[in-house]
Amino acid sequence: MTDASLPPLIQQMLQPEFYPHAVVEPIKLIQTHISYVLLTGDYAYKVKKPANFGFLDFSTLERRHHFCQEELRLNRRLSPELYLAVLEIKTTSNSIQYQLGVDDLAAEVVEYTVQMRQFDQSGLFSYLFEHDQLTAEQMQALGKQVATFHDSAEASEETRQFGTVEAVRQVAEDNYATSLPYVGRAQTQLQLDQTRAFSETFFAEHGDWFAQRQTENKIRDCHGDLHLNNVCVYQGQIQIFDCIEFNREFRYIDLIYDAAFMVMDLEFQGRSDLANAFLNAYLEHTGDYQGVVMLPLYLSMRAYIRAKVNSLVLDDSSISESQKQQAQERAAAYYQMAWAYTQPRGGQIILMCGLSGSGKTTVARLVAQQLEAIHIRSDAVRKHLAGIPLEQRGDHSGNYGSGIYTPEMTHKTYEKLLELGIFLAQQGIPVVLDAKYDRQEFRQAAIAQAQSHQIPLQICYCTAPIKVLEERLKTRTGDIADATAALLKEQQQAMEPLVATEQALVQTIHTDQPLAQQLAQVCSPSRHR
Repeated sequence: MTDASLPPLIQQMLQPEFYPHAVVEPIKLIQTHISYVLLTGDYAYKVKKPANFGFLDFSTLERRHHFCQEELRLNRRLSPELYLAVLEIKTTSNSIQYQLGVDDLAAEVVEYTVQMRQFDQSGLFSYLFEHDQLTAEQMQALGKQVATFHDSAEASEETRQFGTVEAVRQVAEDNYATSLPYVGRAQTQLQLDQTRAFSETFFAEHGDWFAQRQTENKIRDCHGDLHLNNVCVYQGQIQIFDCIEFNREFRYIDLIYDAAFMVMDLEFQGRSDLANAFLNAYLEHTGDYQGVVMLPLYLSMRAYIRAKVNSLVLDDSSISESQKQQAQERAAAYYQMAWAYTQPRGGQIILMCGLSGSGKTTVARLVAQQLEAIHIRSDAVRKHLAGIPLEQRGDHSGNYGSGIYTPEMTHKTYEKLLELGIFLAQQGIPVVLDAKYDRQEFRQAAIAQAQSHQIPLQICYCTAPIKVLEERLKTRTGDIADATAALLKEQQQAMEPLVATEQALVQTIHTDQPLAQQLAQVCSPSRHR
C-alpha cells in the first residue's frame, strides 16, 4: 500500500511534524488487518482500524476508544514499562490537520492512539528464534513469568462460564465449520473427520476434567495470544505484550490453553525442545501438572485456529497467487499438526536416581526435551505441598530432619510424585520423576504401580565422583533445591543400593563425562516397549 492510498490521518502520522517530540526518520509503518503501528524512535503509536469482523468490532469511535483503554489496562498487567497512555487525536472543523494529544477545547476528537515505548525489533523472541539465538534458559524464564501472571490473573464466576464443556466445544465446532470450504484445498476430509472425532470424544468422556478446572479456578482472564511475536526483551527484561483486548471469549480461557499457544508455536517450527523447556518451567512454578491432560485437545485447537486463519487468506482477492500458495502450504501444515496432536502416544516413566549434585535435574531436563516428557521435580512438589514459594529455602535448621524435610513430608512428596506420574502416563504422556529415589521402598512402590498399570519404567541412575558433587553443590545458585555440600555424607550413608530386580531397569549416567551418547541409550525407543 502506497502512502497515497493510506487514510489521511496515517499519512500525517508518517510526517515528523505530527509529533510533539523528536523522531527517527523515516517513520516506519507496520500494518495488520486490525491496526496501524507507527514506529517513531522512542515511541510507537497504534491506531485501530474501523473494522468489524464479528468477533471484533472497532467500527465506531466510541468502541475504538473503549478498546484502546482496554488494551492499555490489560497489557499493563504484563508489560507496564511498554504501555504508556491512550492519547486523543483532534482536528478543528476548518482544518484538515490532525493534532496529537493537544489541549484545544475547540478541536474535535476524531481518533485515539495507544502510545507505547518502542523497542528494538531484534529483541523480539520471533527474531531471536529466526536467528537461532533463542535459548532454553530464556524459555524457562518465560515459563516462570507466565506462571506468575496466571497466578494473579482474575478469576470470577464470569470467567468460569467460559470453561464449560459446552463453551469450549462451541469454539472447536466454530473452527471446524469455518474450515469446511477448505477441505480438498488445505486438508483432507479424513483429516477433518478424525480431528473432529477426537475432540467430540474428549468432550463426551472428560466432562469431569472441565468441571474440575472450573472448580479450581483455572479459567481466568489470560493473555489469549501468547506466541513468539508477542514476547520481547526490553532493557534486559522479558516483556509479554499485545494481549487480546477485543474479545472476552478469546481471553477468558483455561490457563493451560493460554500456555498451549506458545508450546504449539515452537513445535510447529520444529523446536519441541524449546517448547518443552517453556512448558516444564511453567508447570514447575504453577504445580498444575494435572492440567497437562487437557493439552492434546488445546494444542490441537490452537493449531487448528492457525490453520483456519491461513485458510481465510485463500479467499482474499487482494492477495497475490504466490502469497496464497504460501498460505495454503502453511494452512495444510497446521491442519496436519492439529490432527497429529489427537493421535495416541505411549506413556512411560523415567525414574531419576542419585545423590544431590549428581546431575539428575540436568539429565532429567535433557531427557524430557528428547522424549517431549513432563519433568516433575520432588523439590517443586514438596514446596507446593508445603505451600511455600519455590525460591524460599524449605529448611532453616540446616538438616533434613526438620522443616519440610520430616519423614512424614518426604513420604507425602514421593506419594504425590508417583500419583502424578501414574496419572499422566496412563493418559499416554511420558513423565520424568526427578528425585533422589535413594530408598528401596520409594523405588519399589513406583515399579509395582507401573507394572500394575502396564506402564514402561526405567531407572536413570546419575553418578559422578564425590568431589565433583561437592563442587557442584558449593557453586549452585538460582535453583529451587535446598541441598548443600554438607549433606552429602549423610545422603551417602542413607542411599540404599539398587537390588537385582531394580538393576534390570537401570541405565547409569556418568555425569562427569559427555552426555550425548549416554542419553541416547535412555531415550532409545527399544527401552520404552
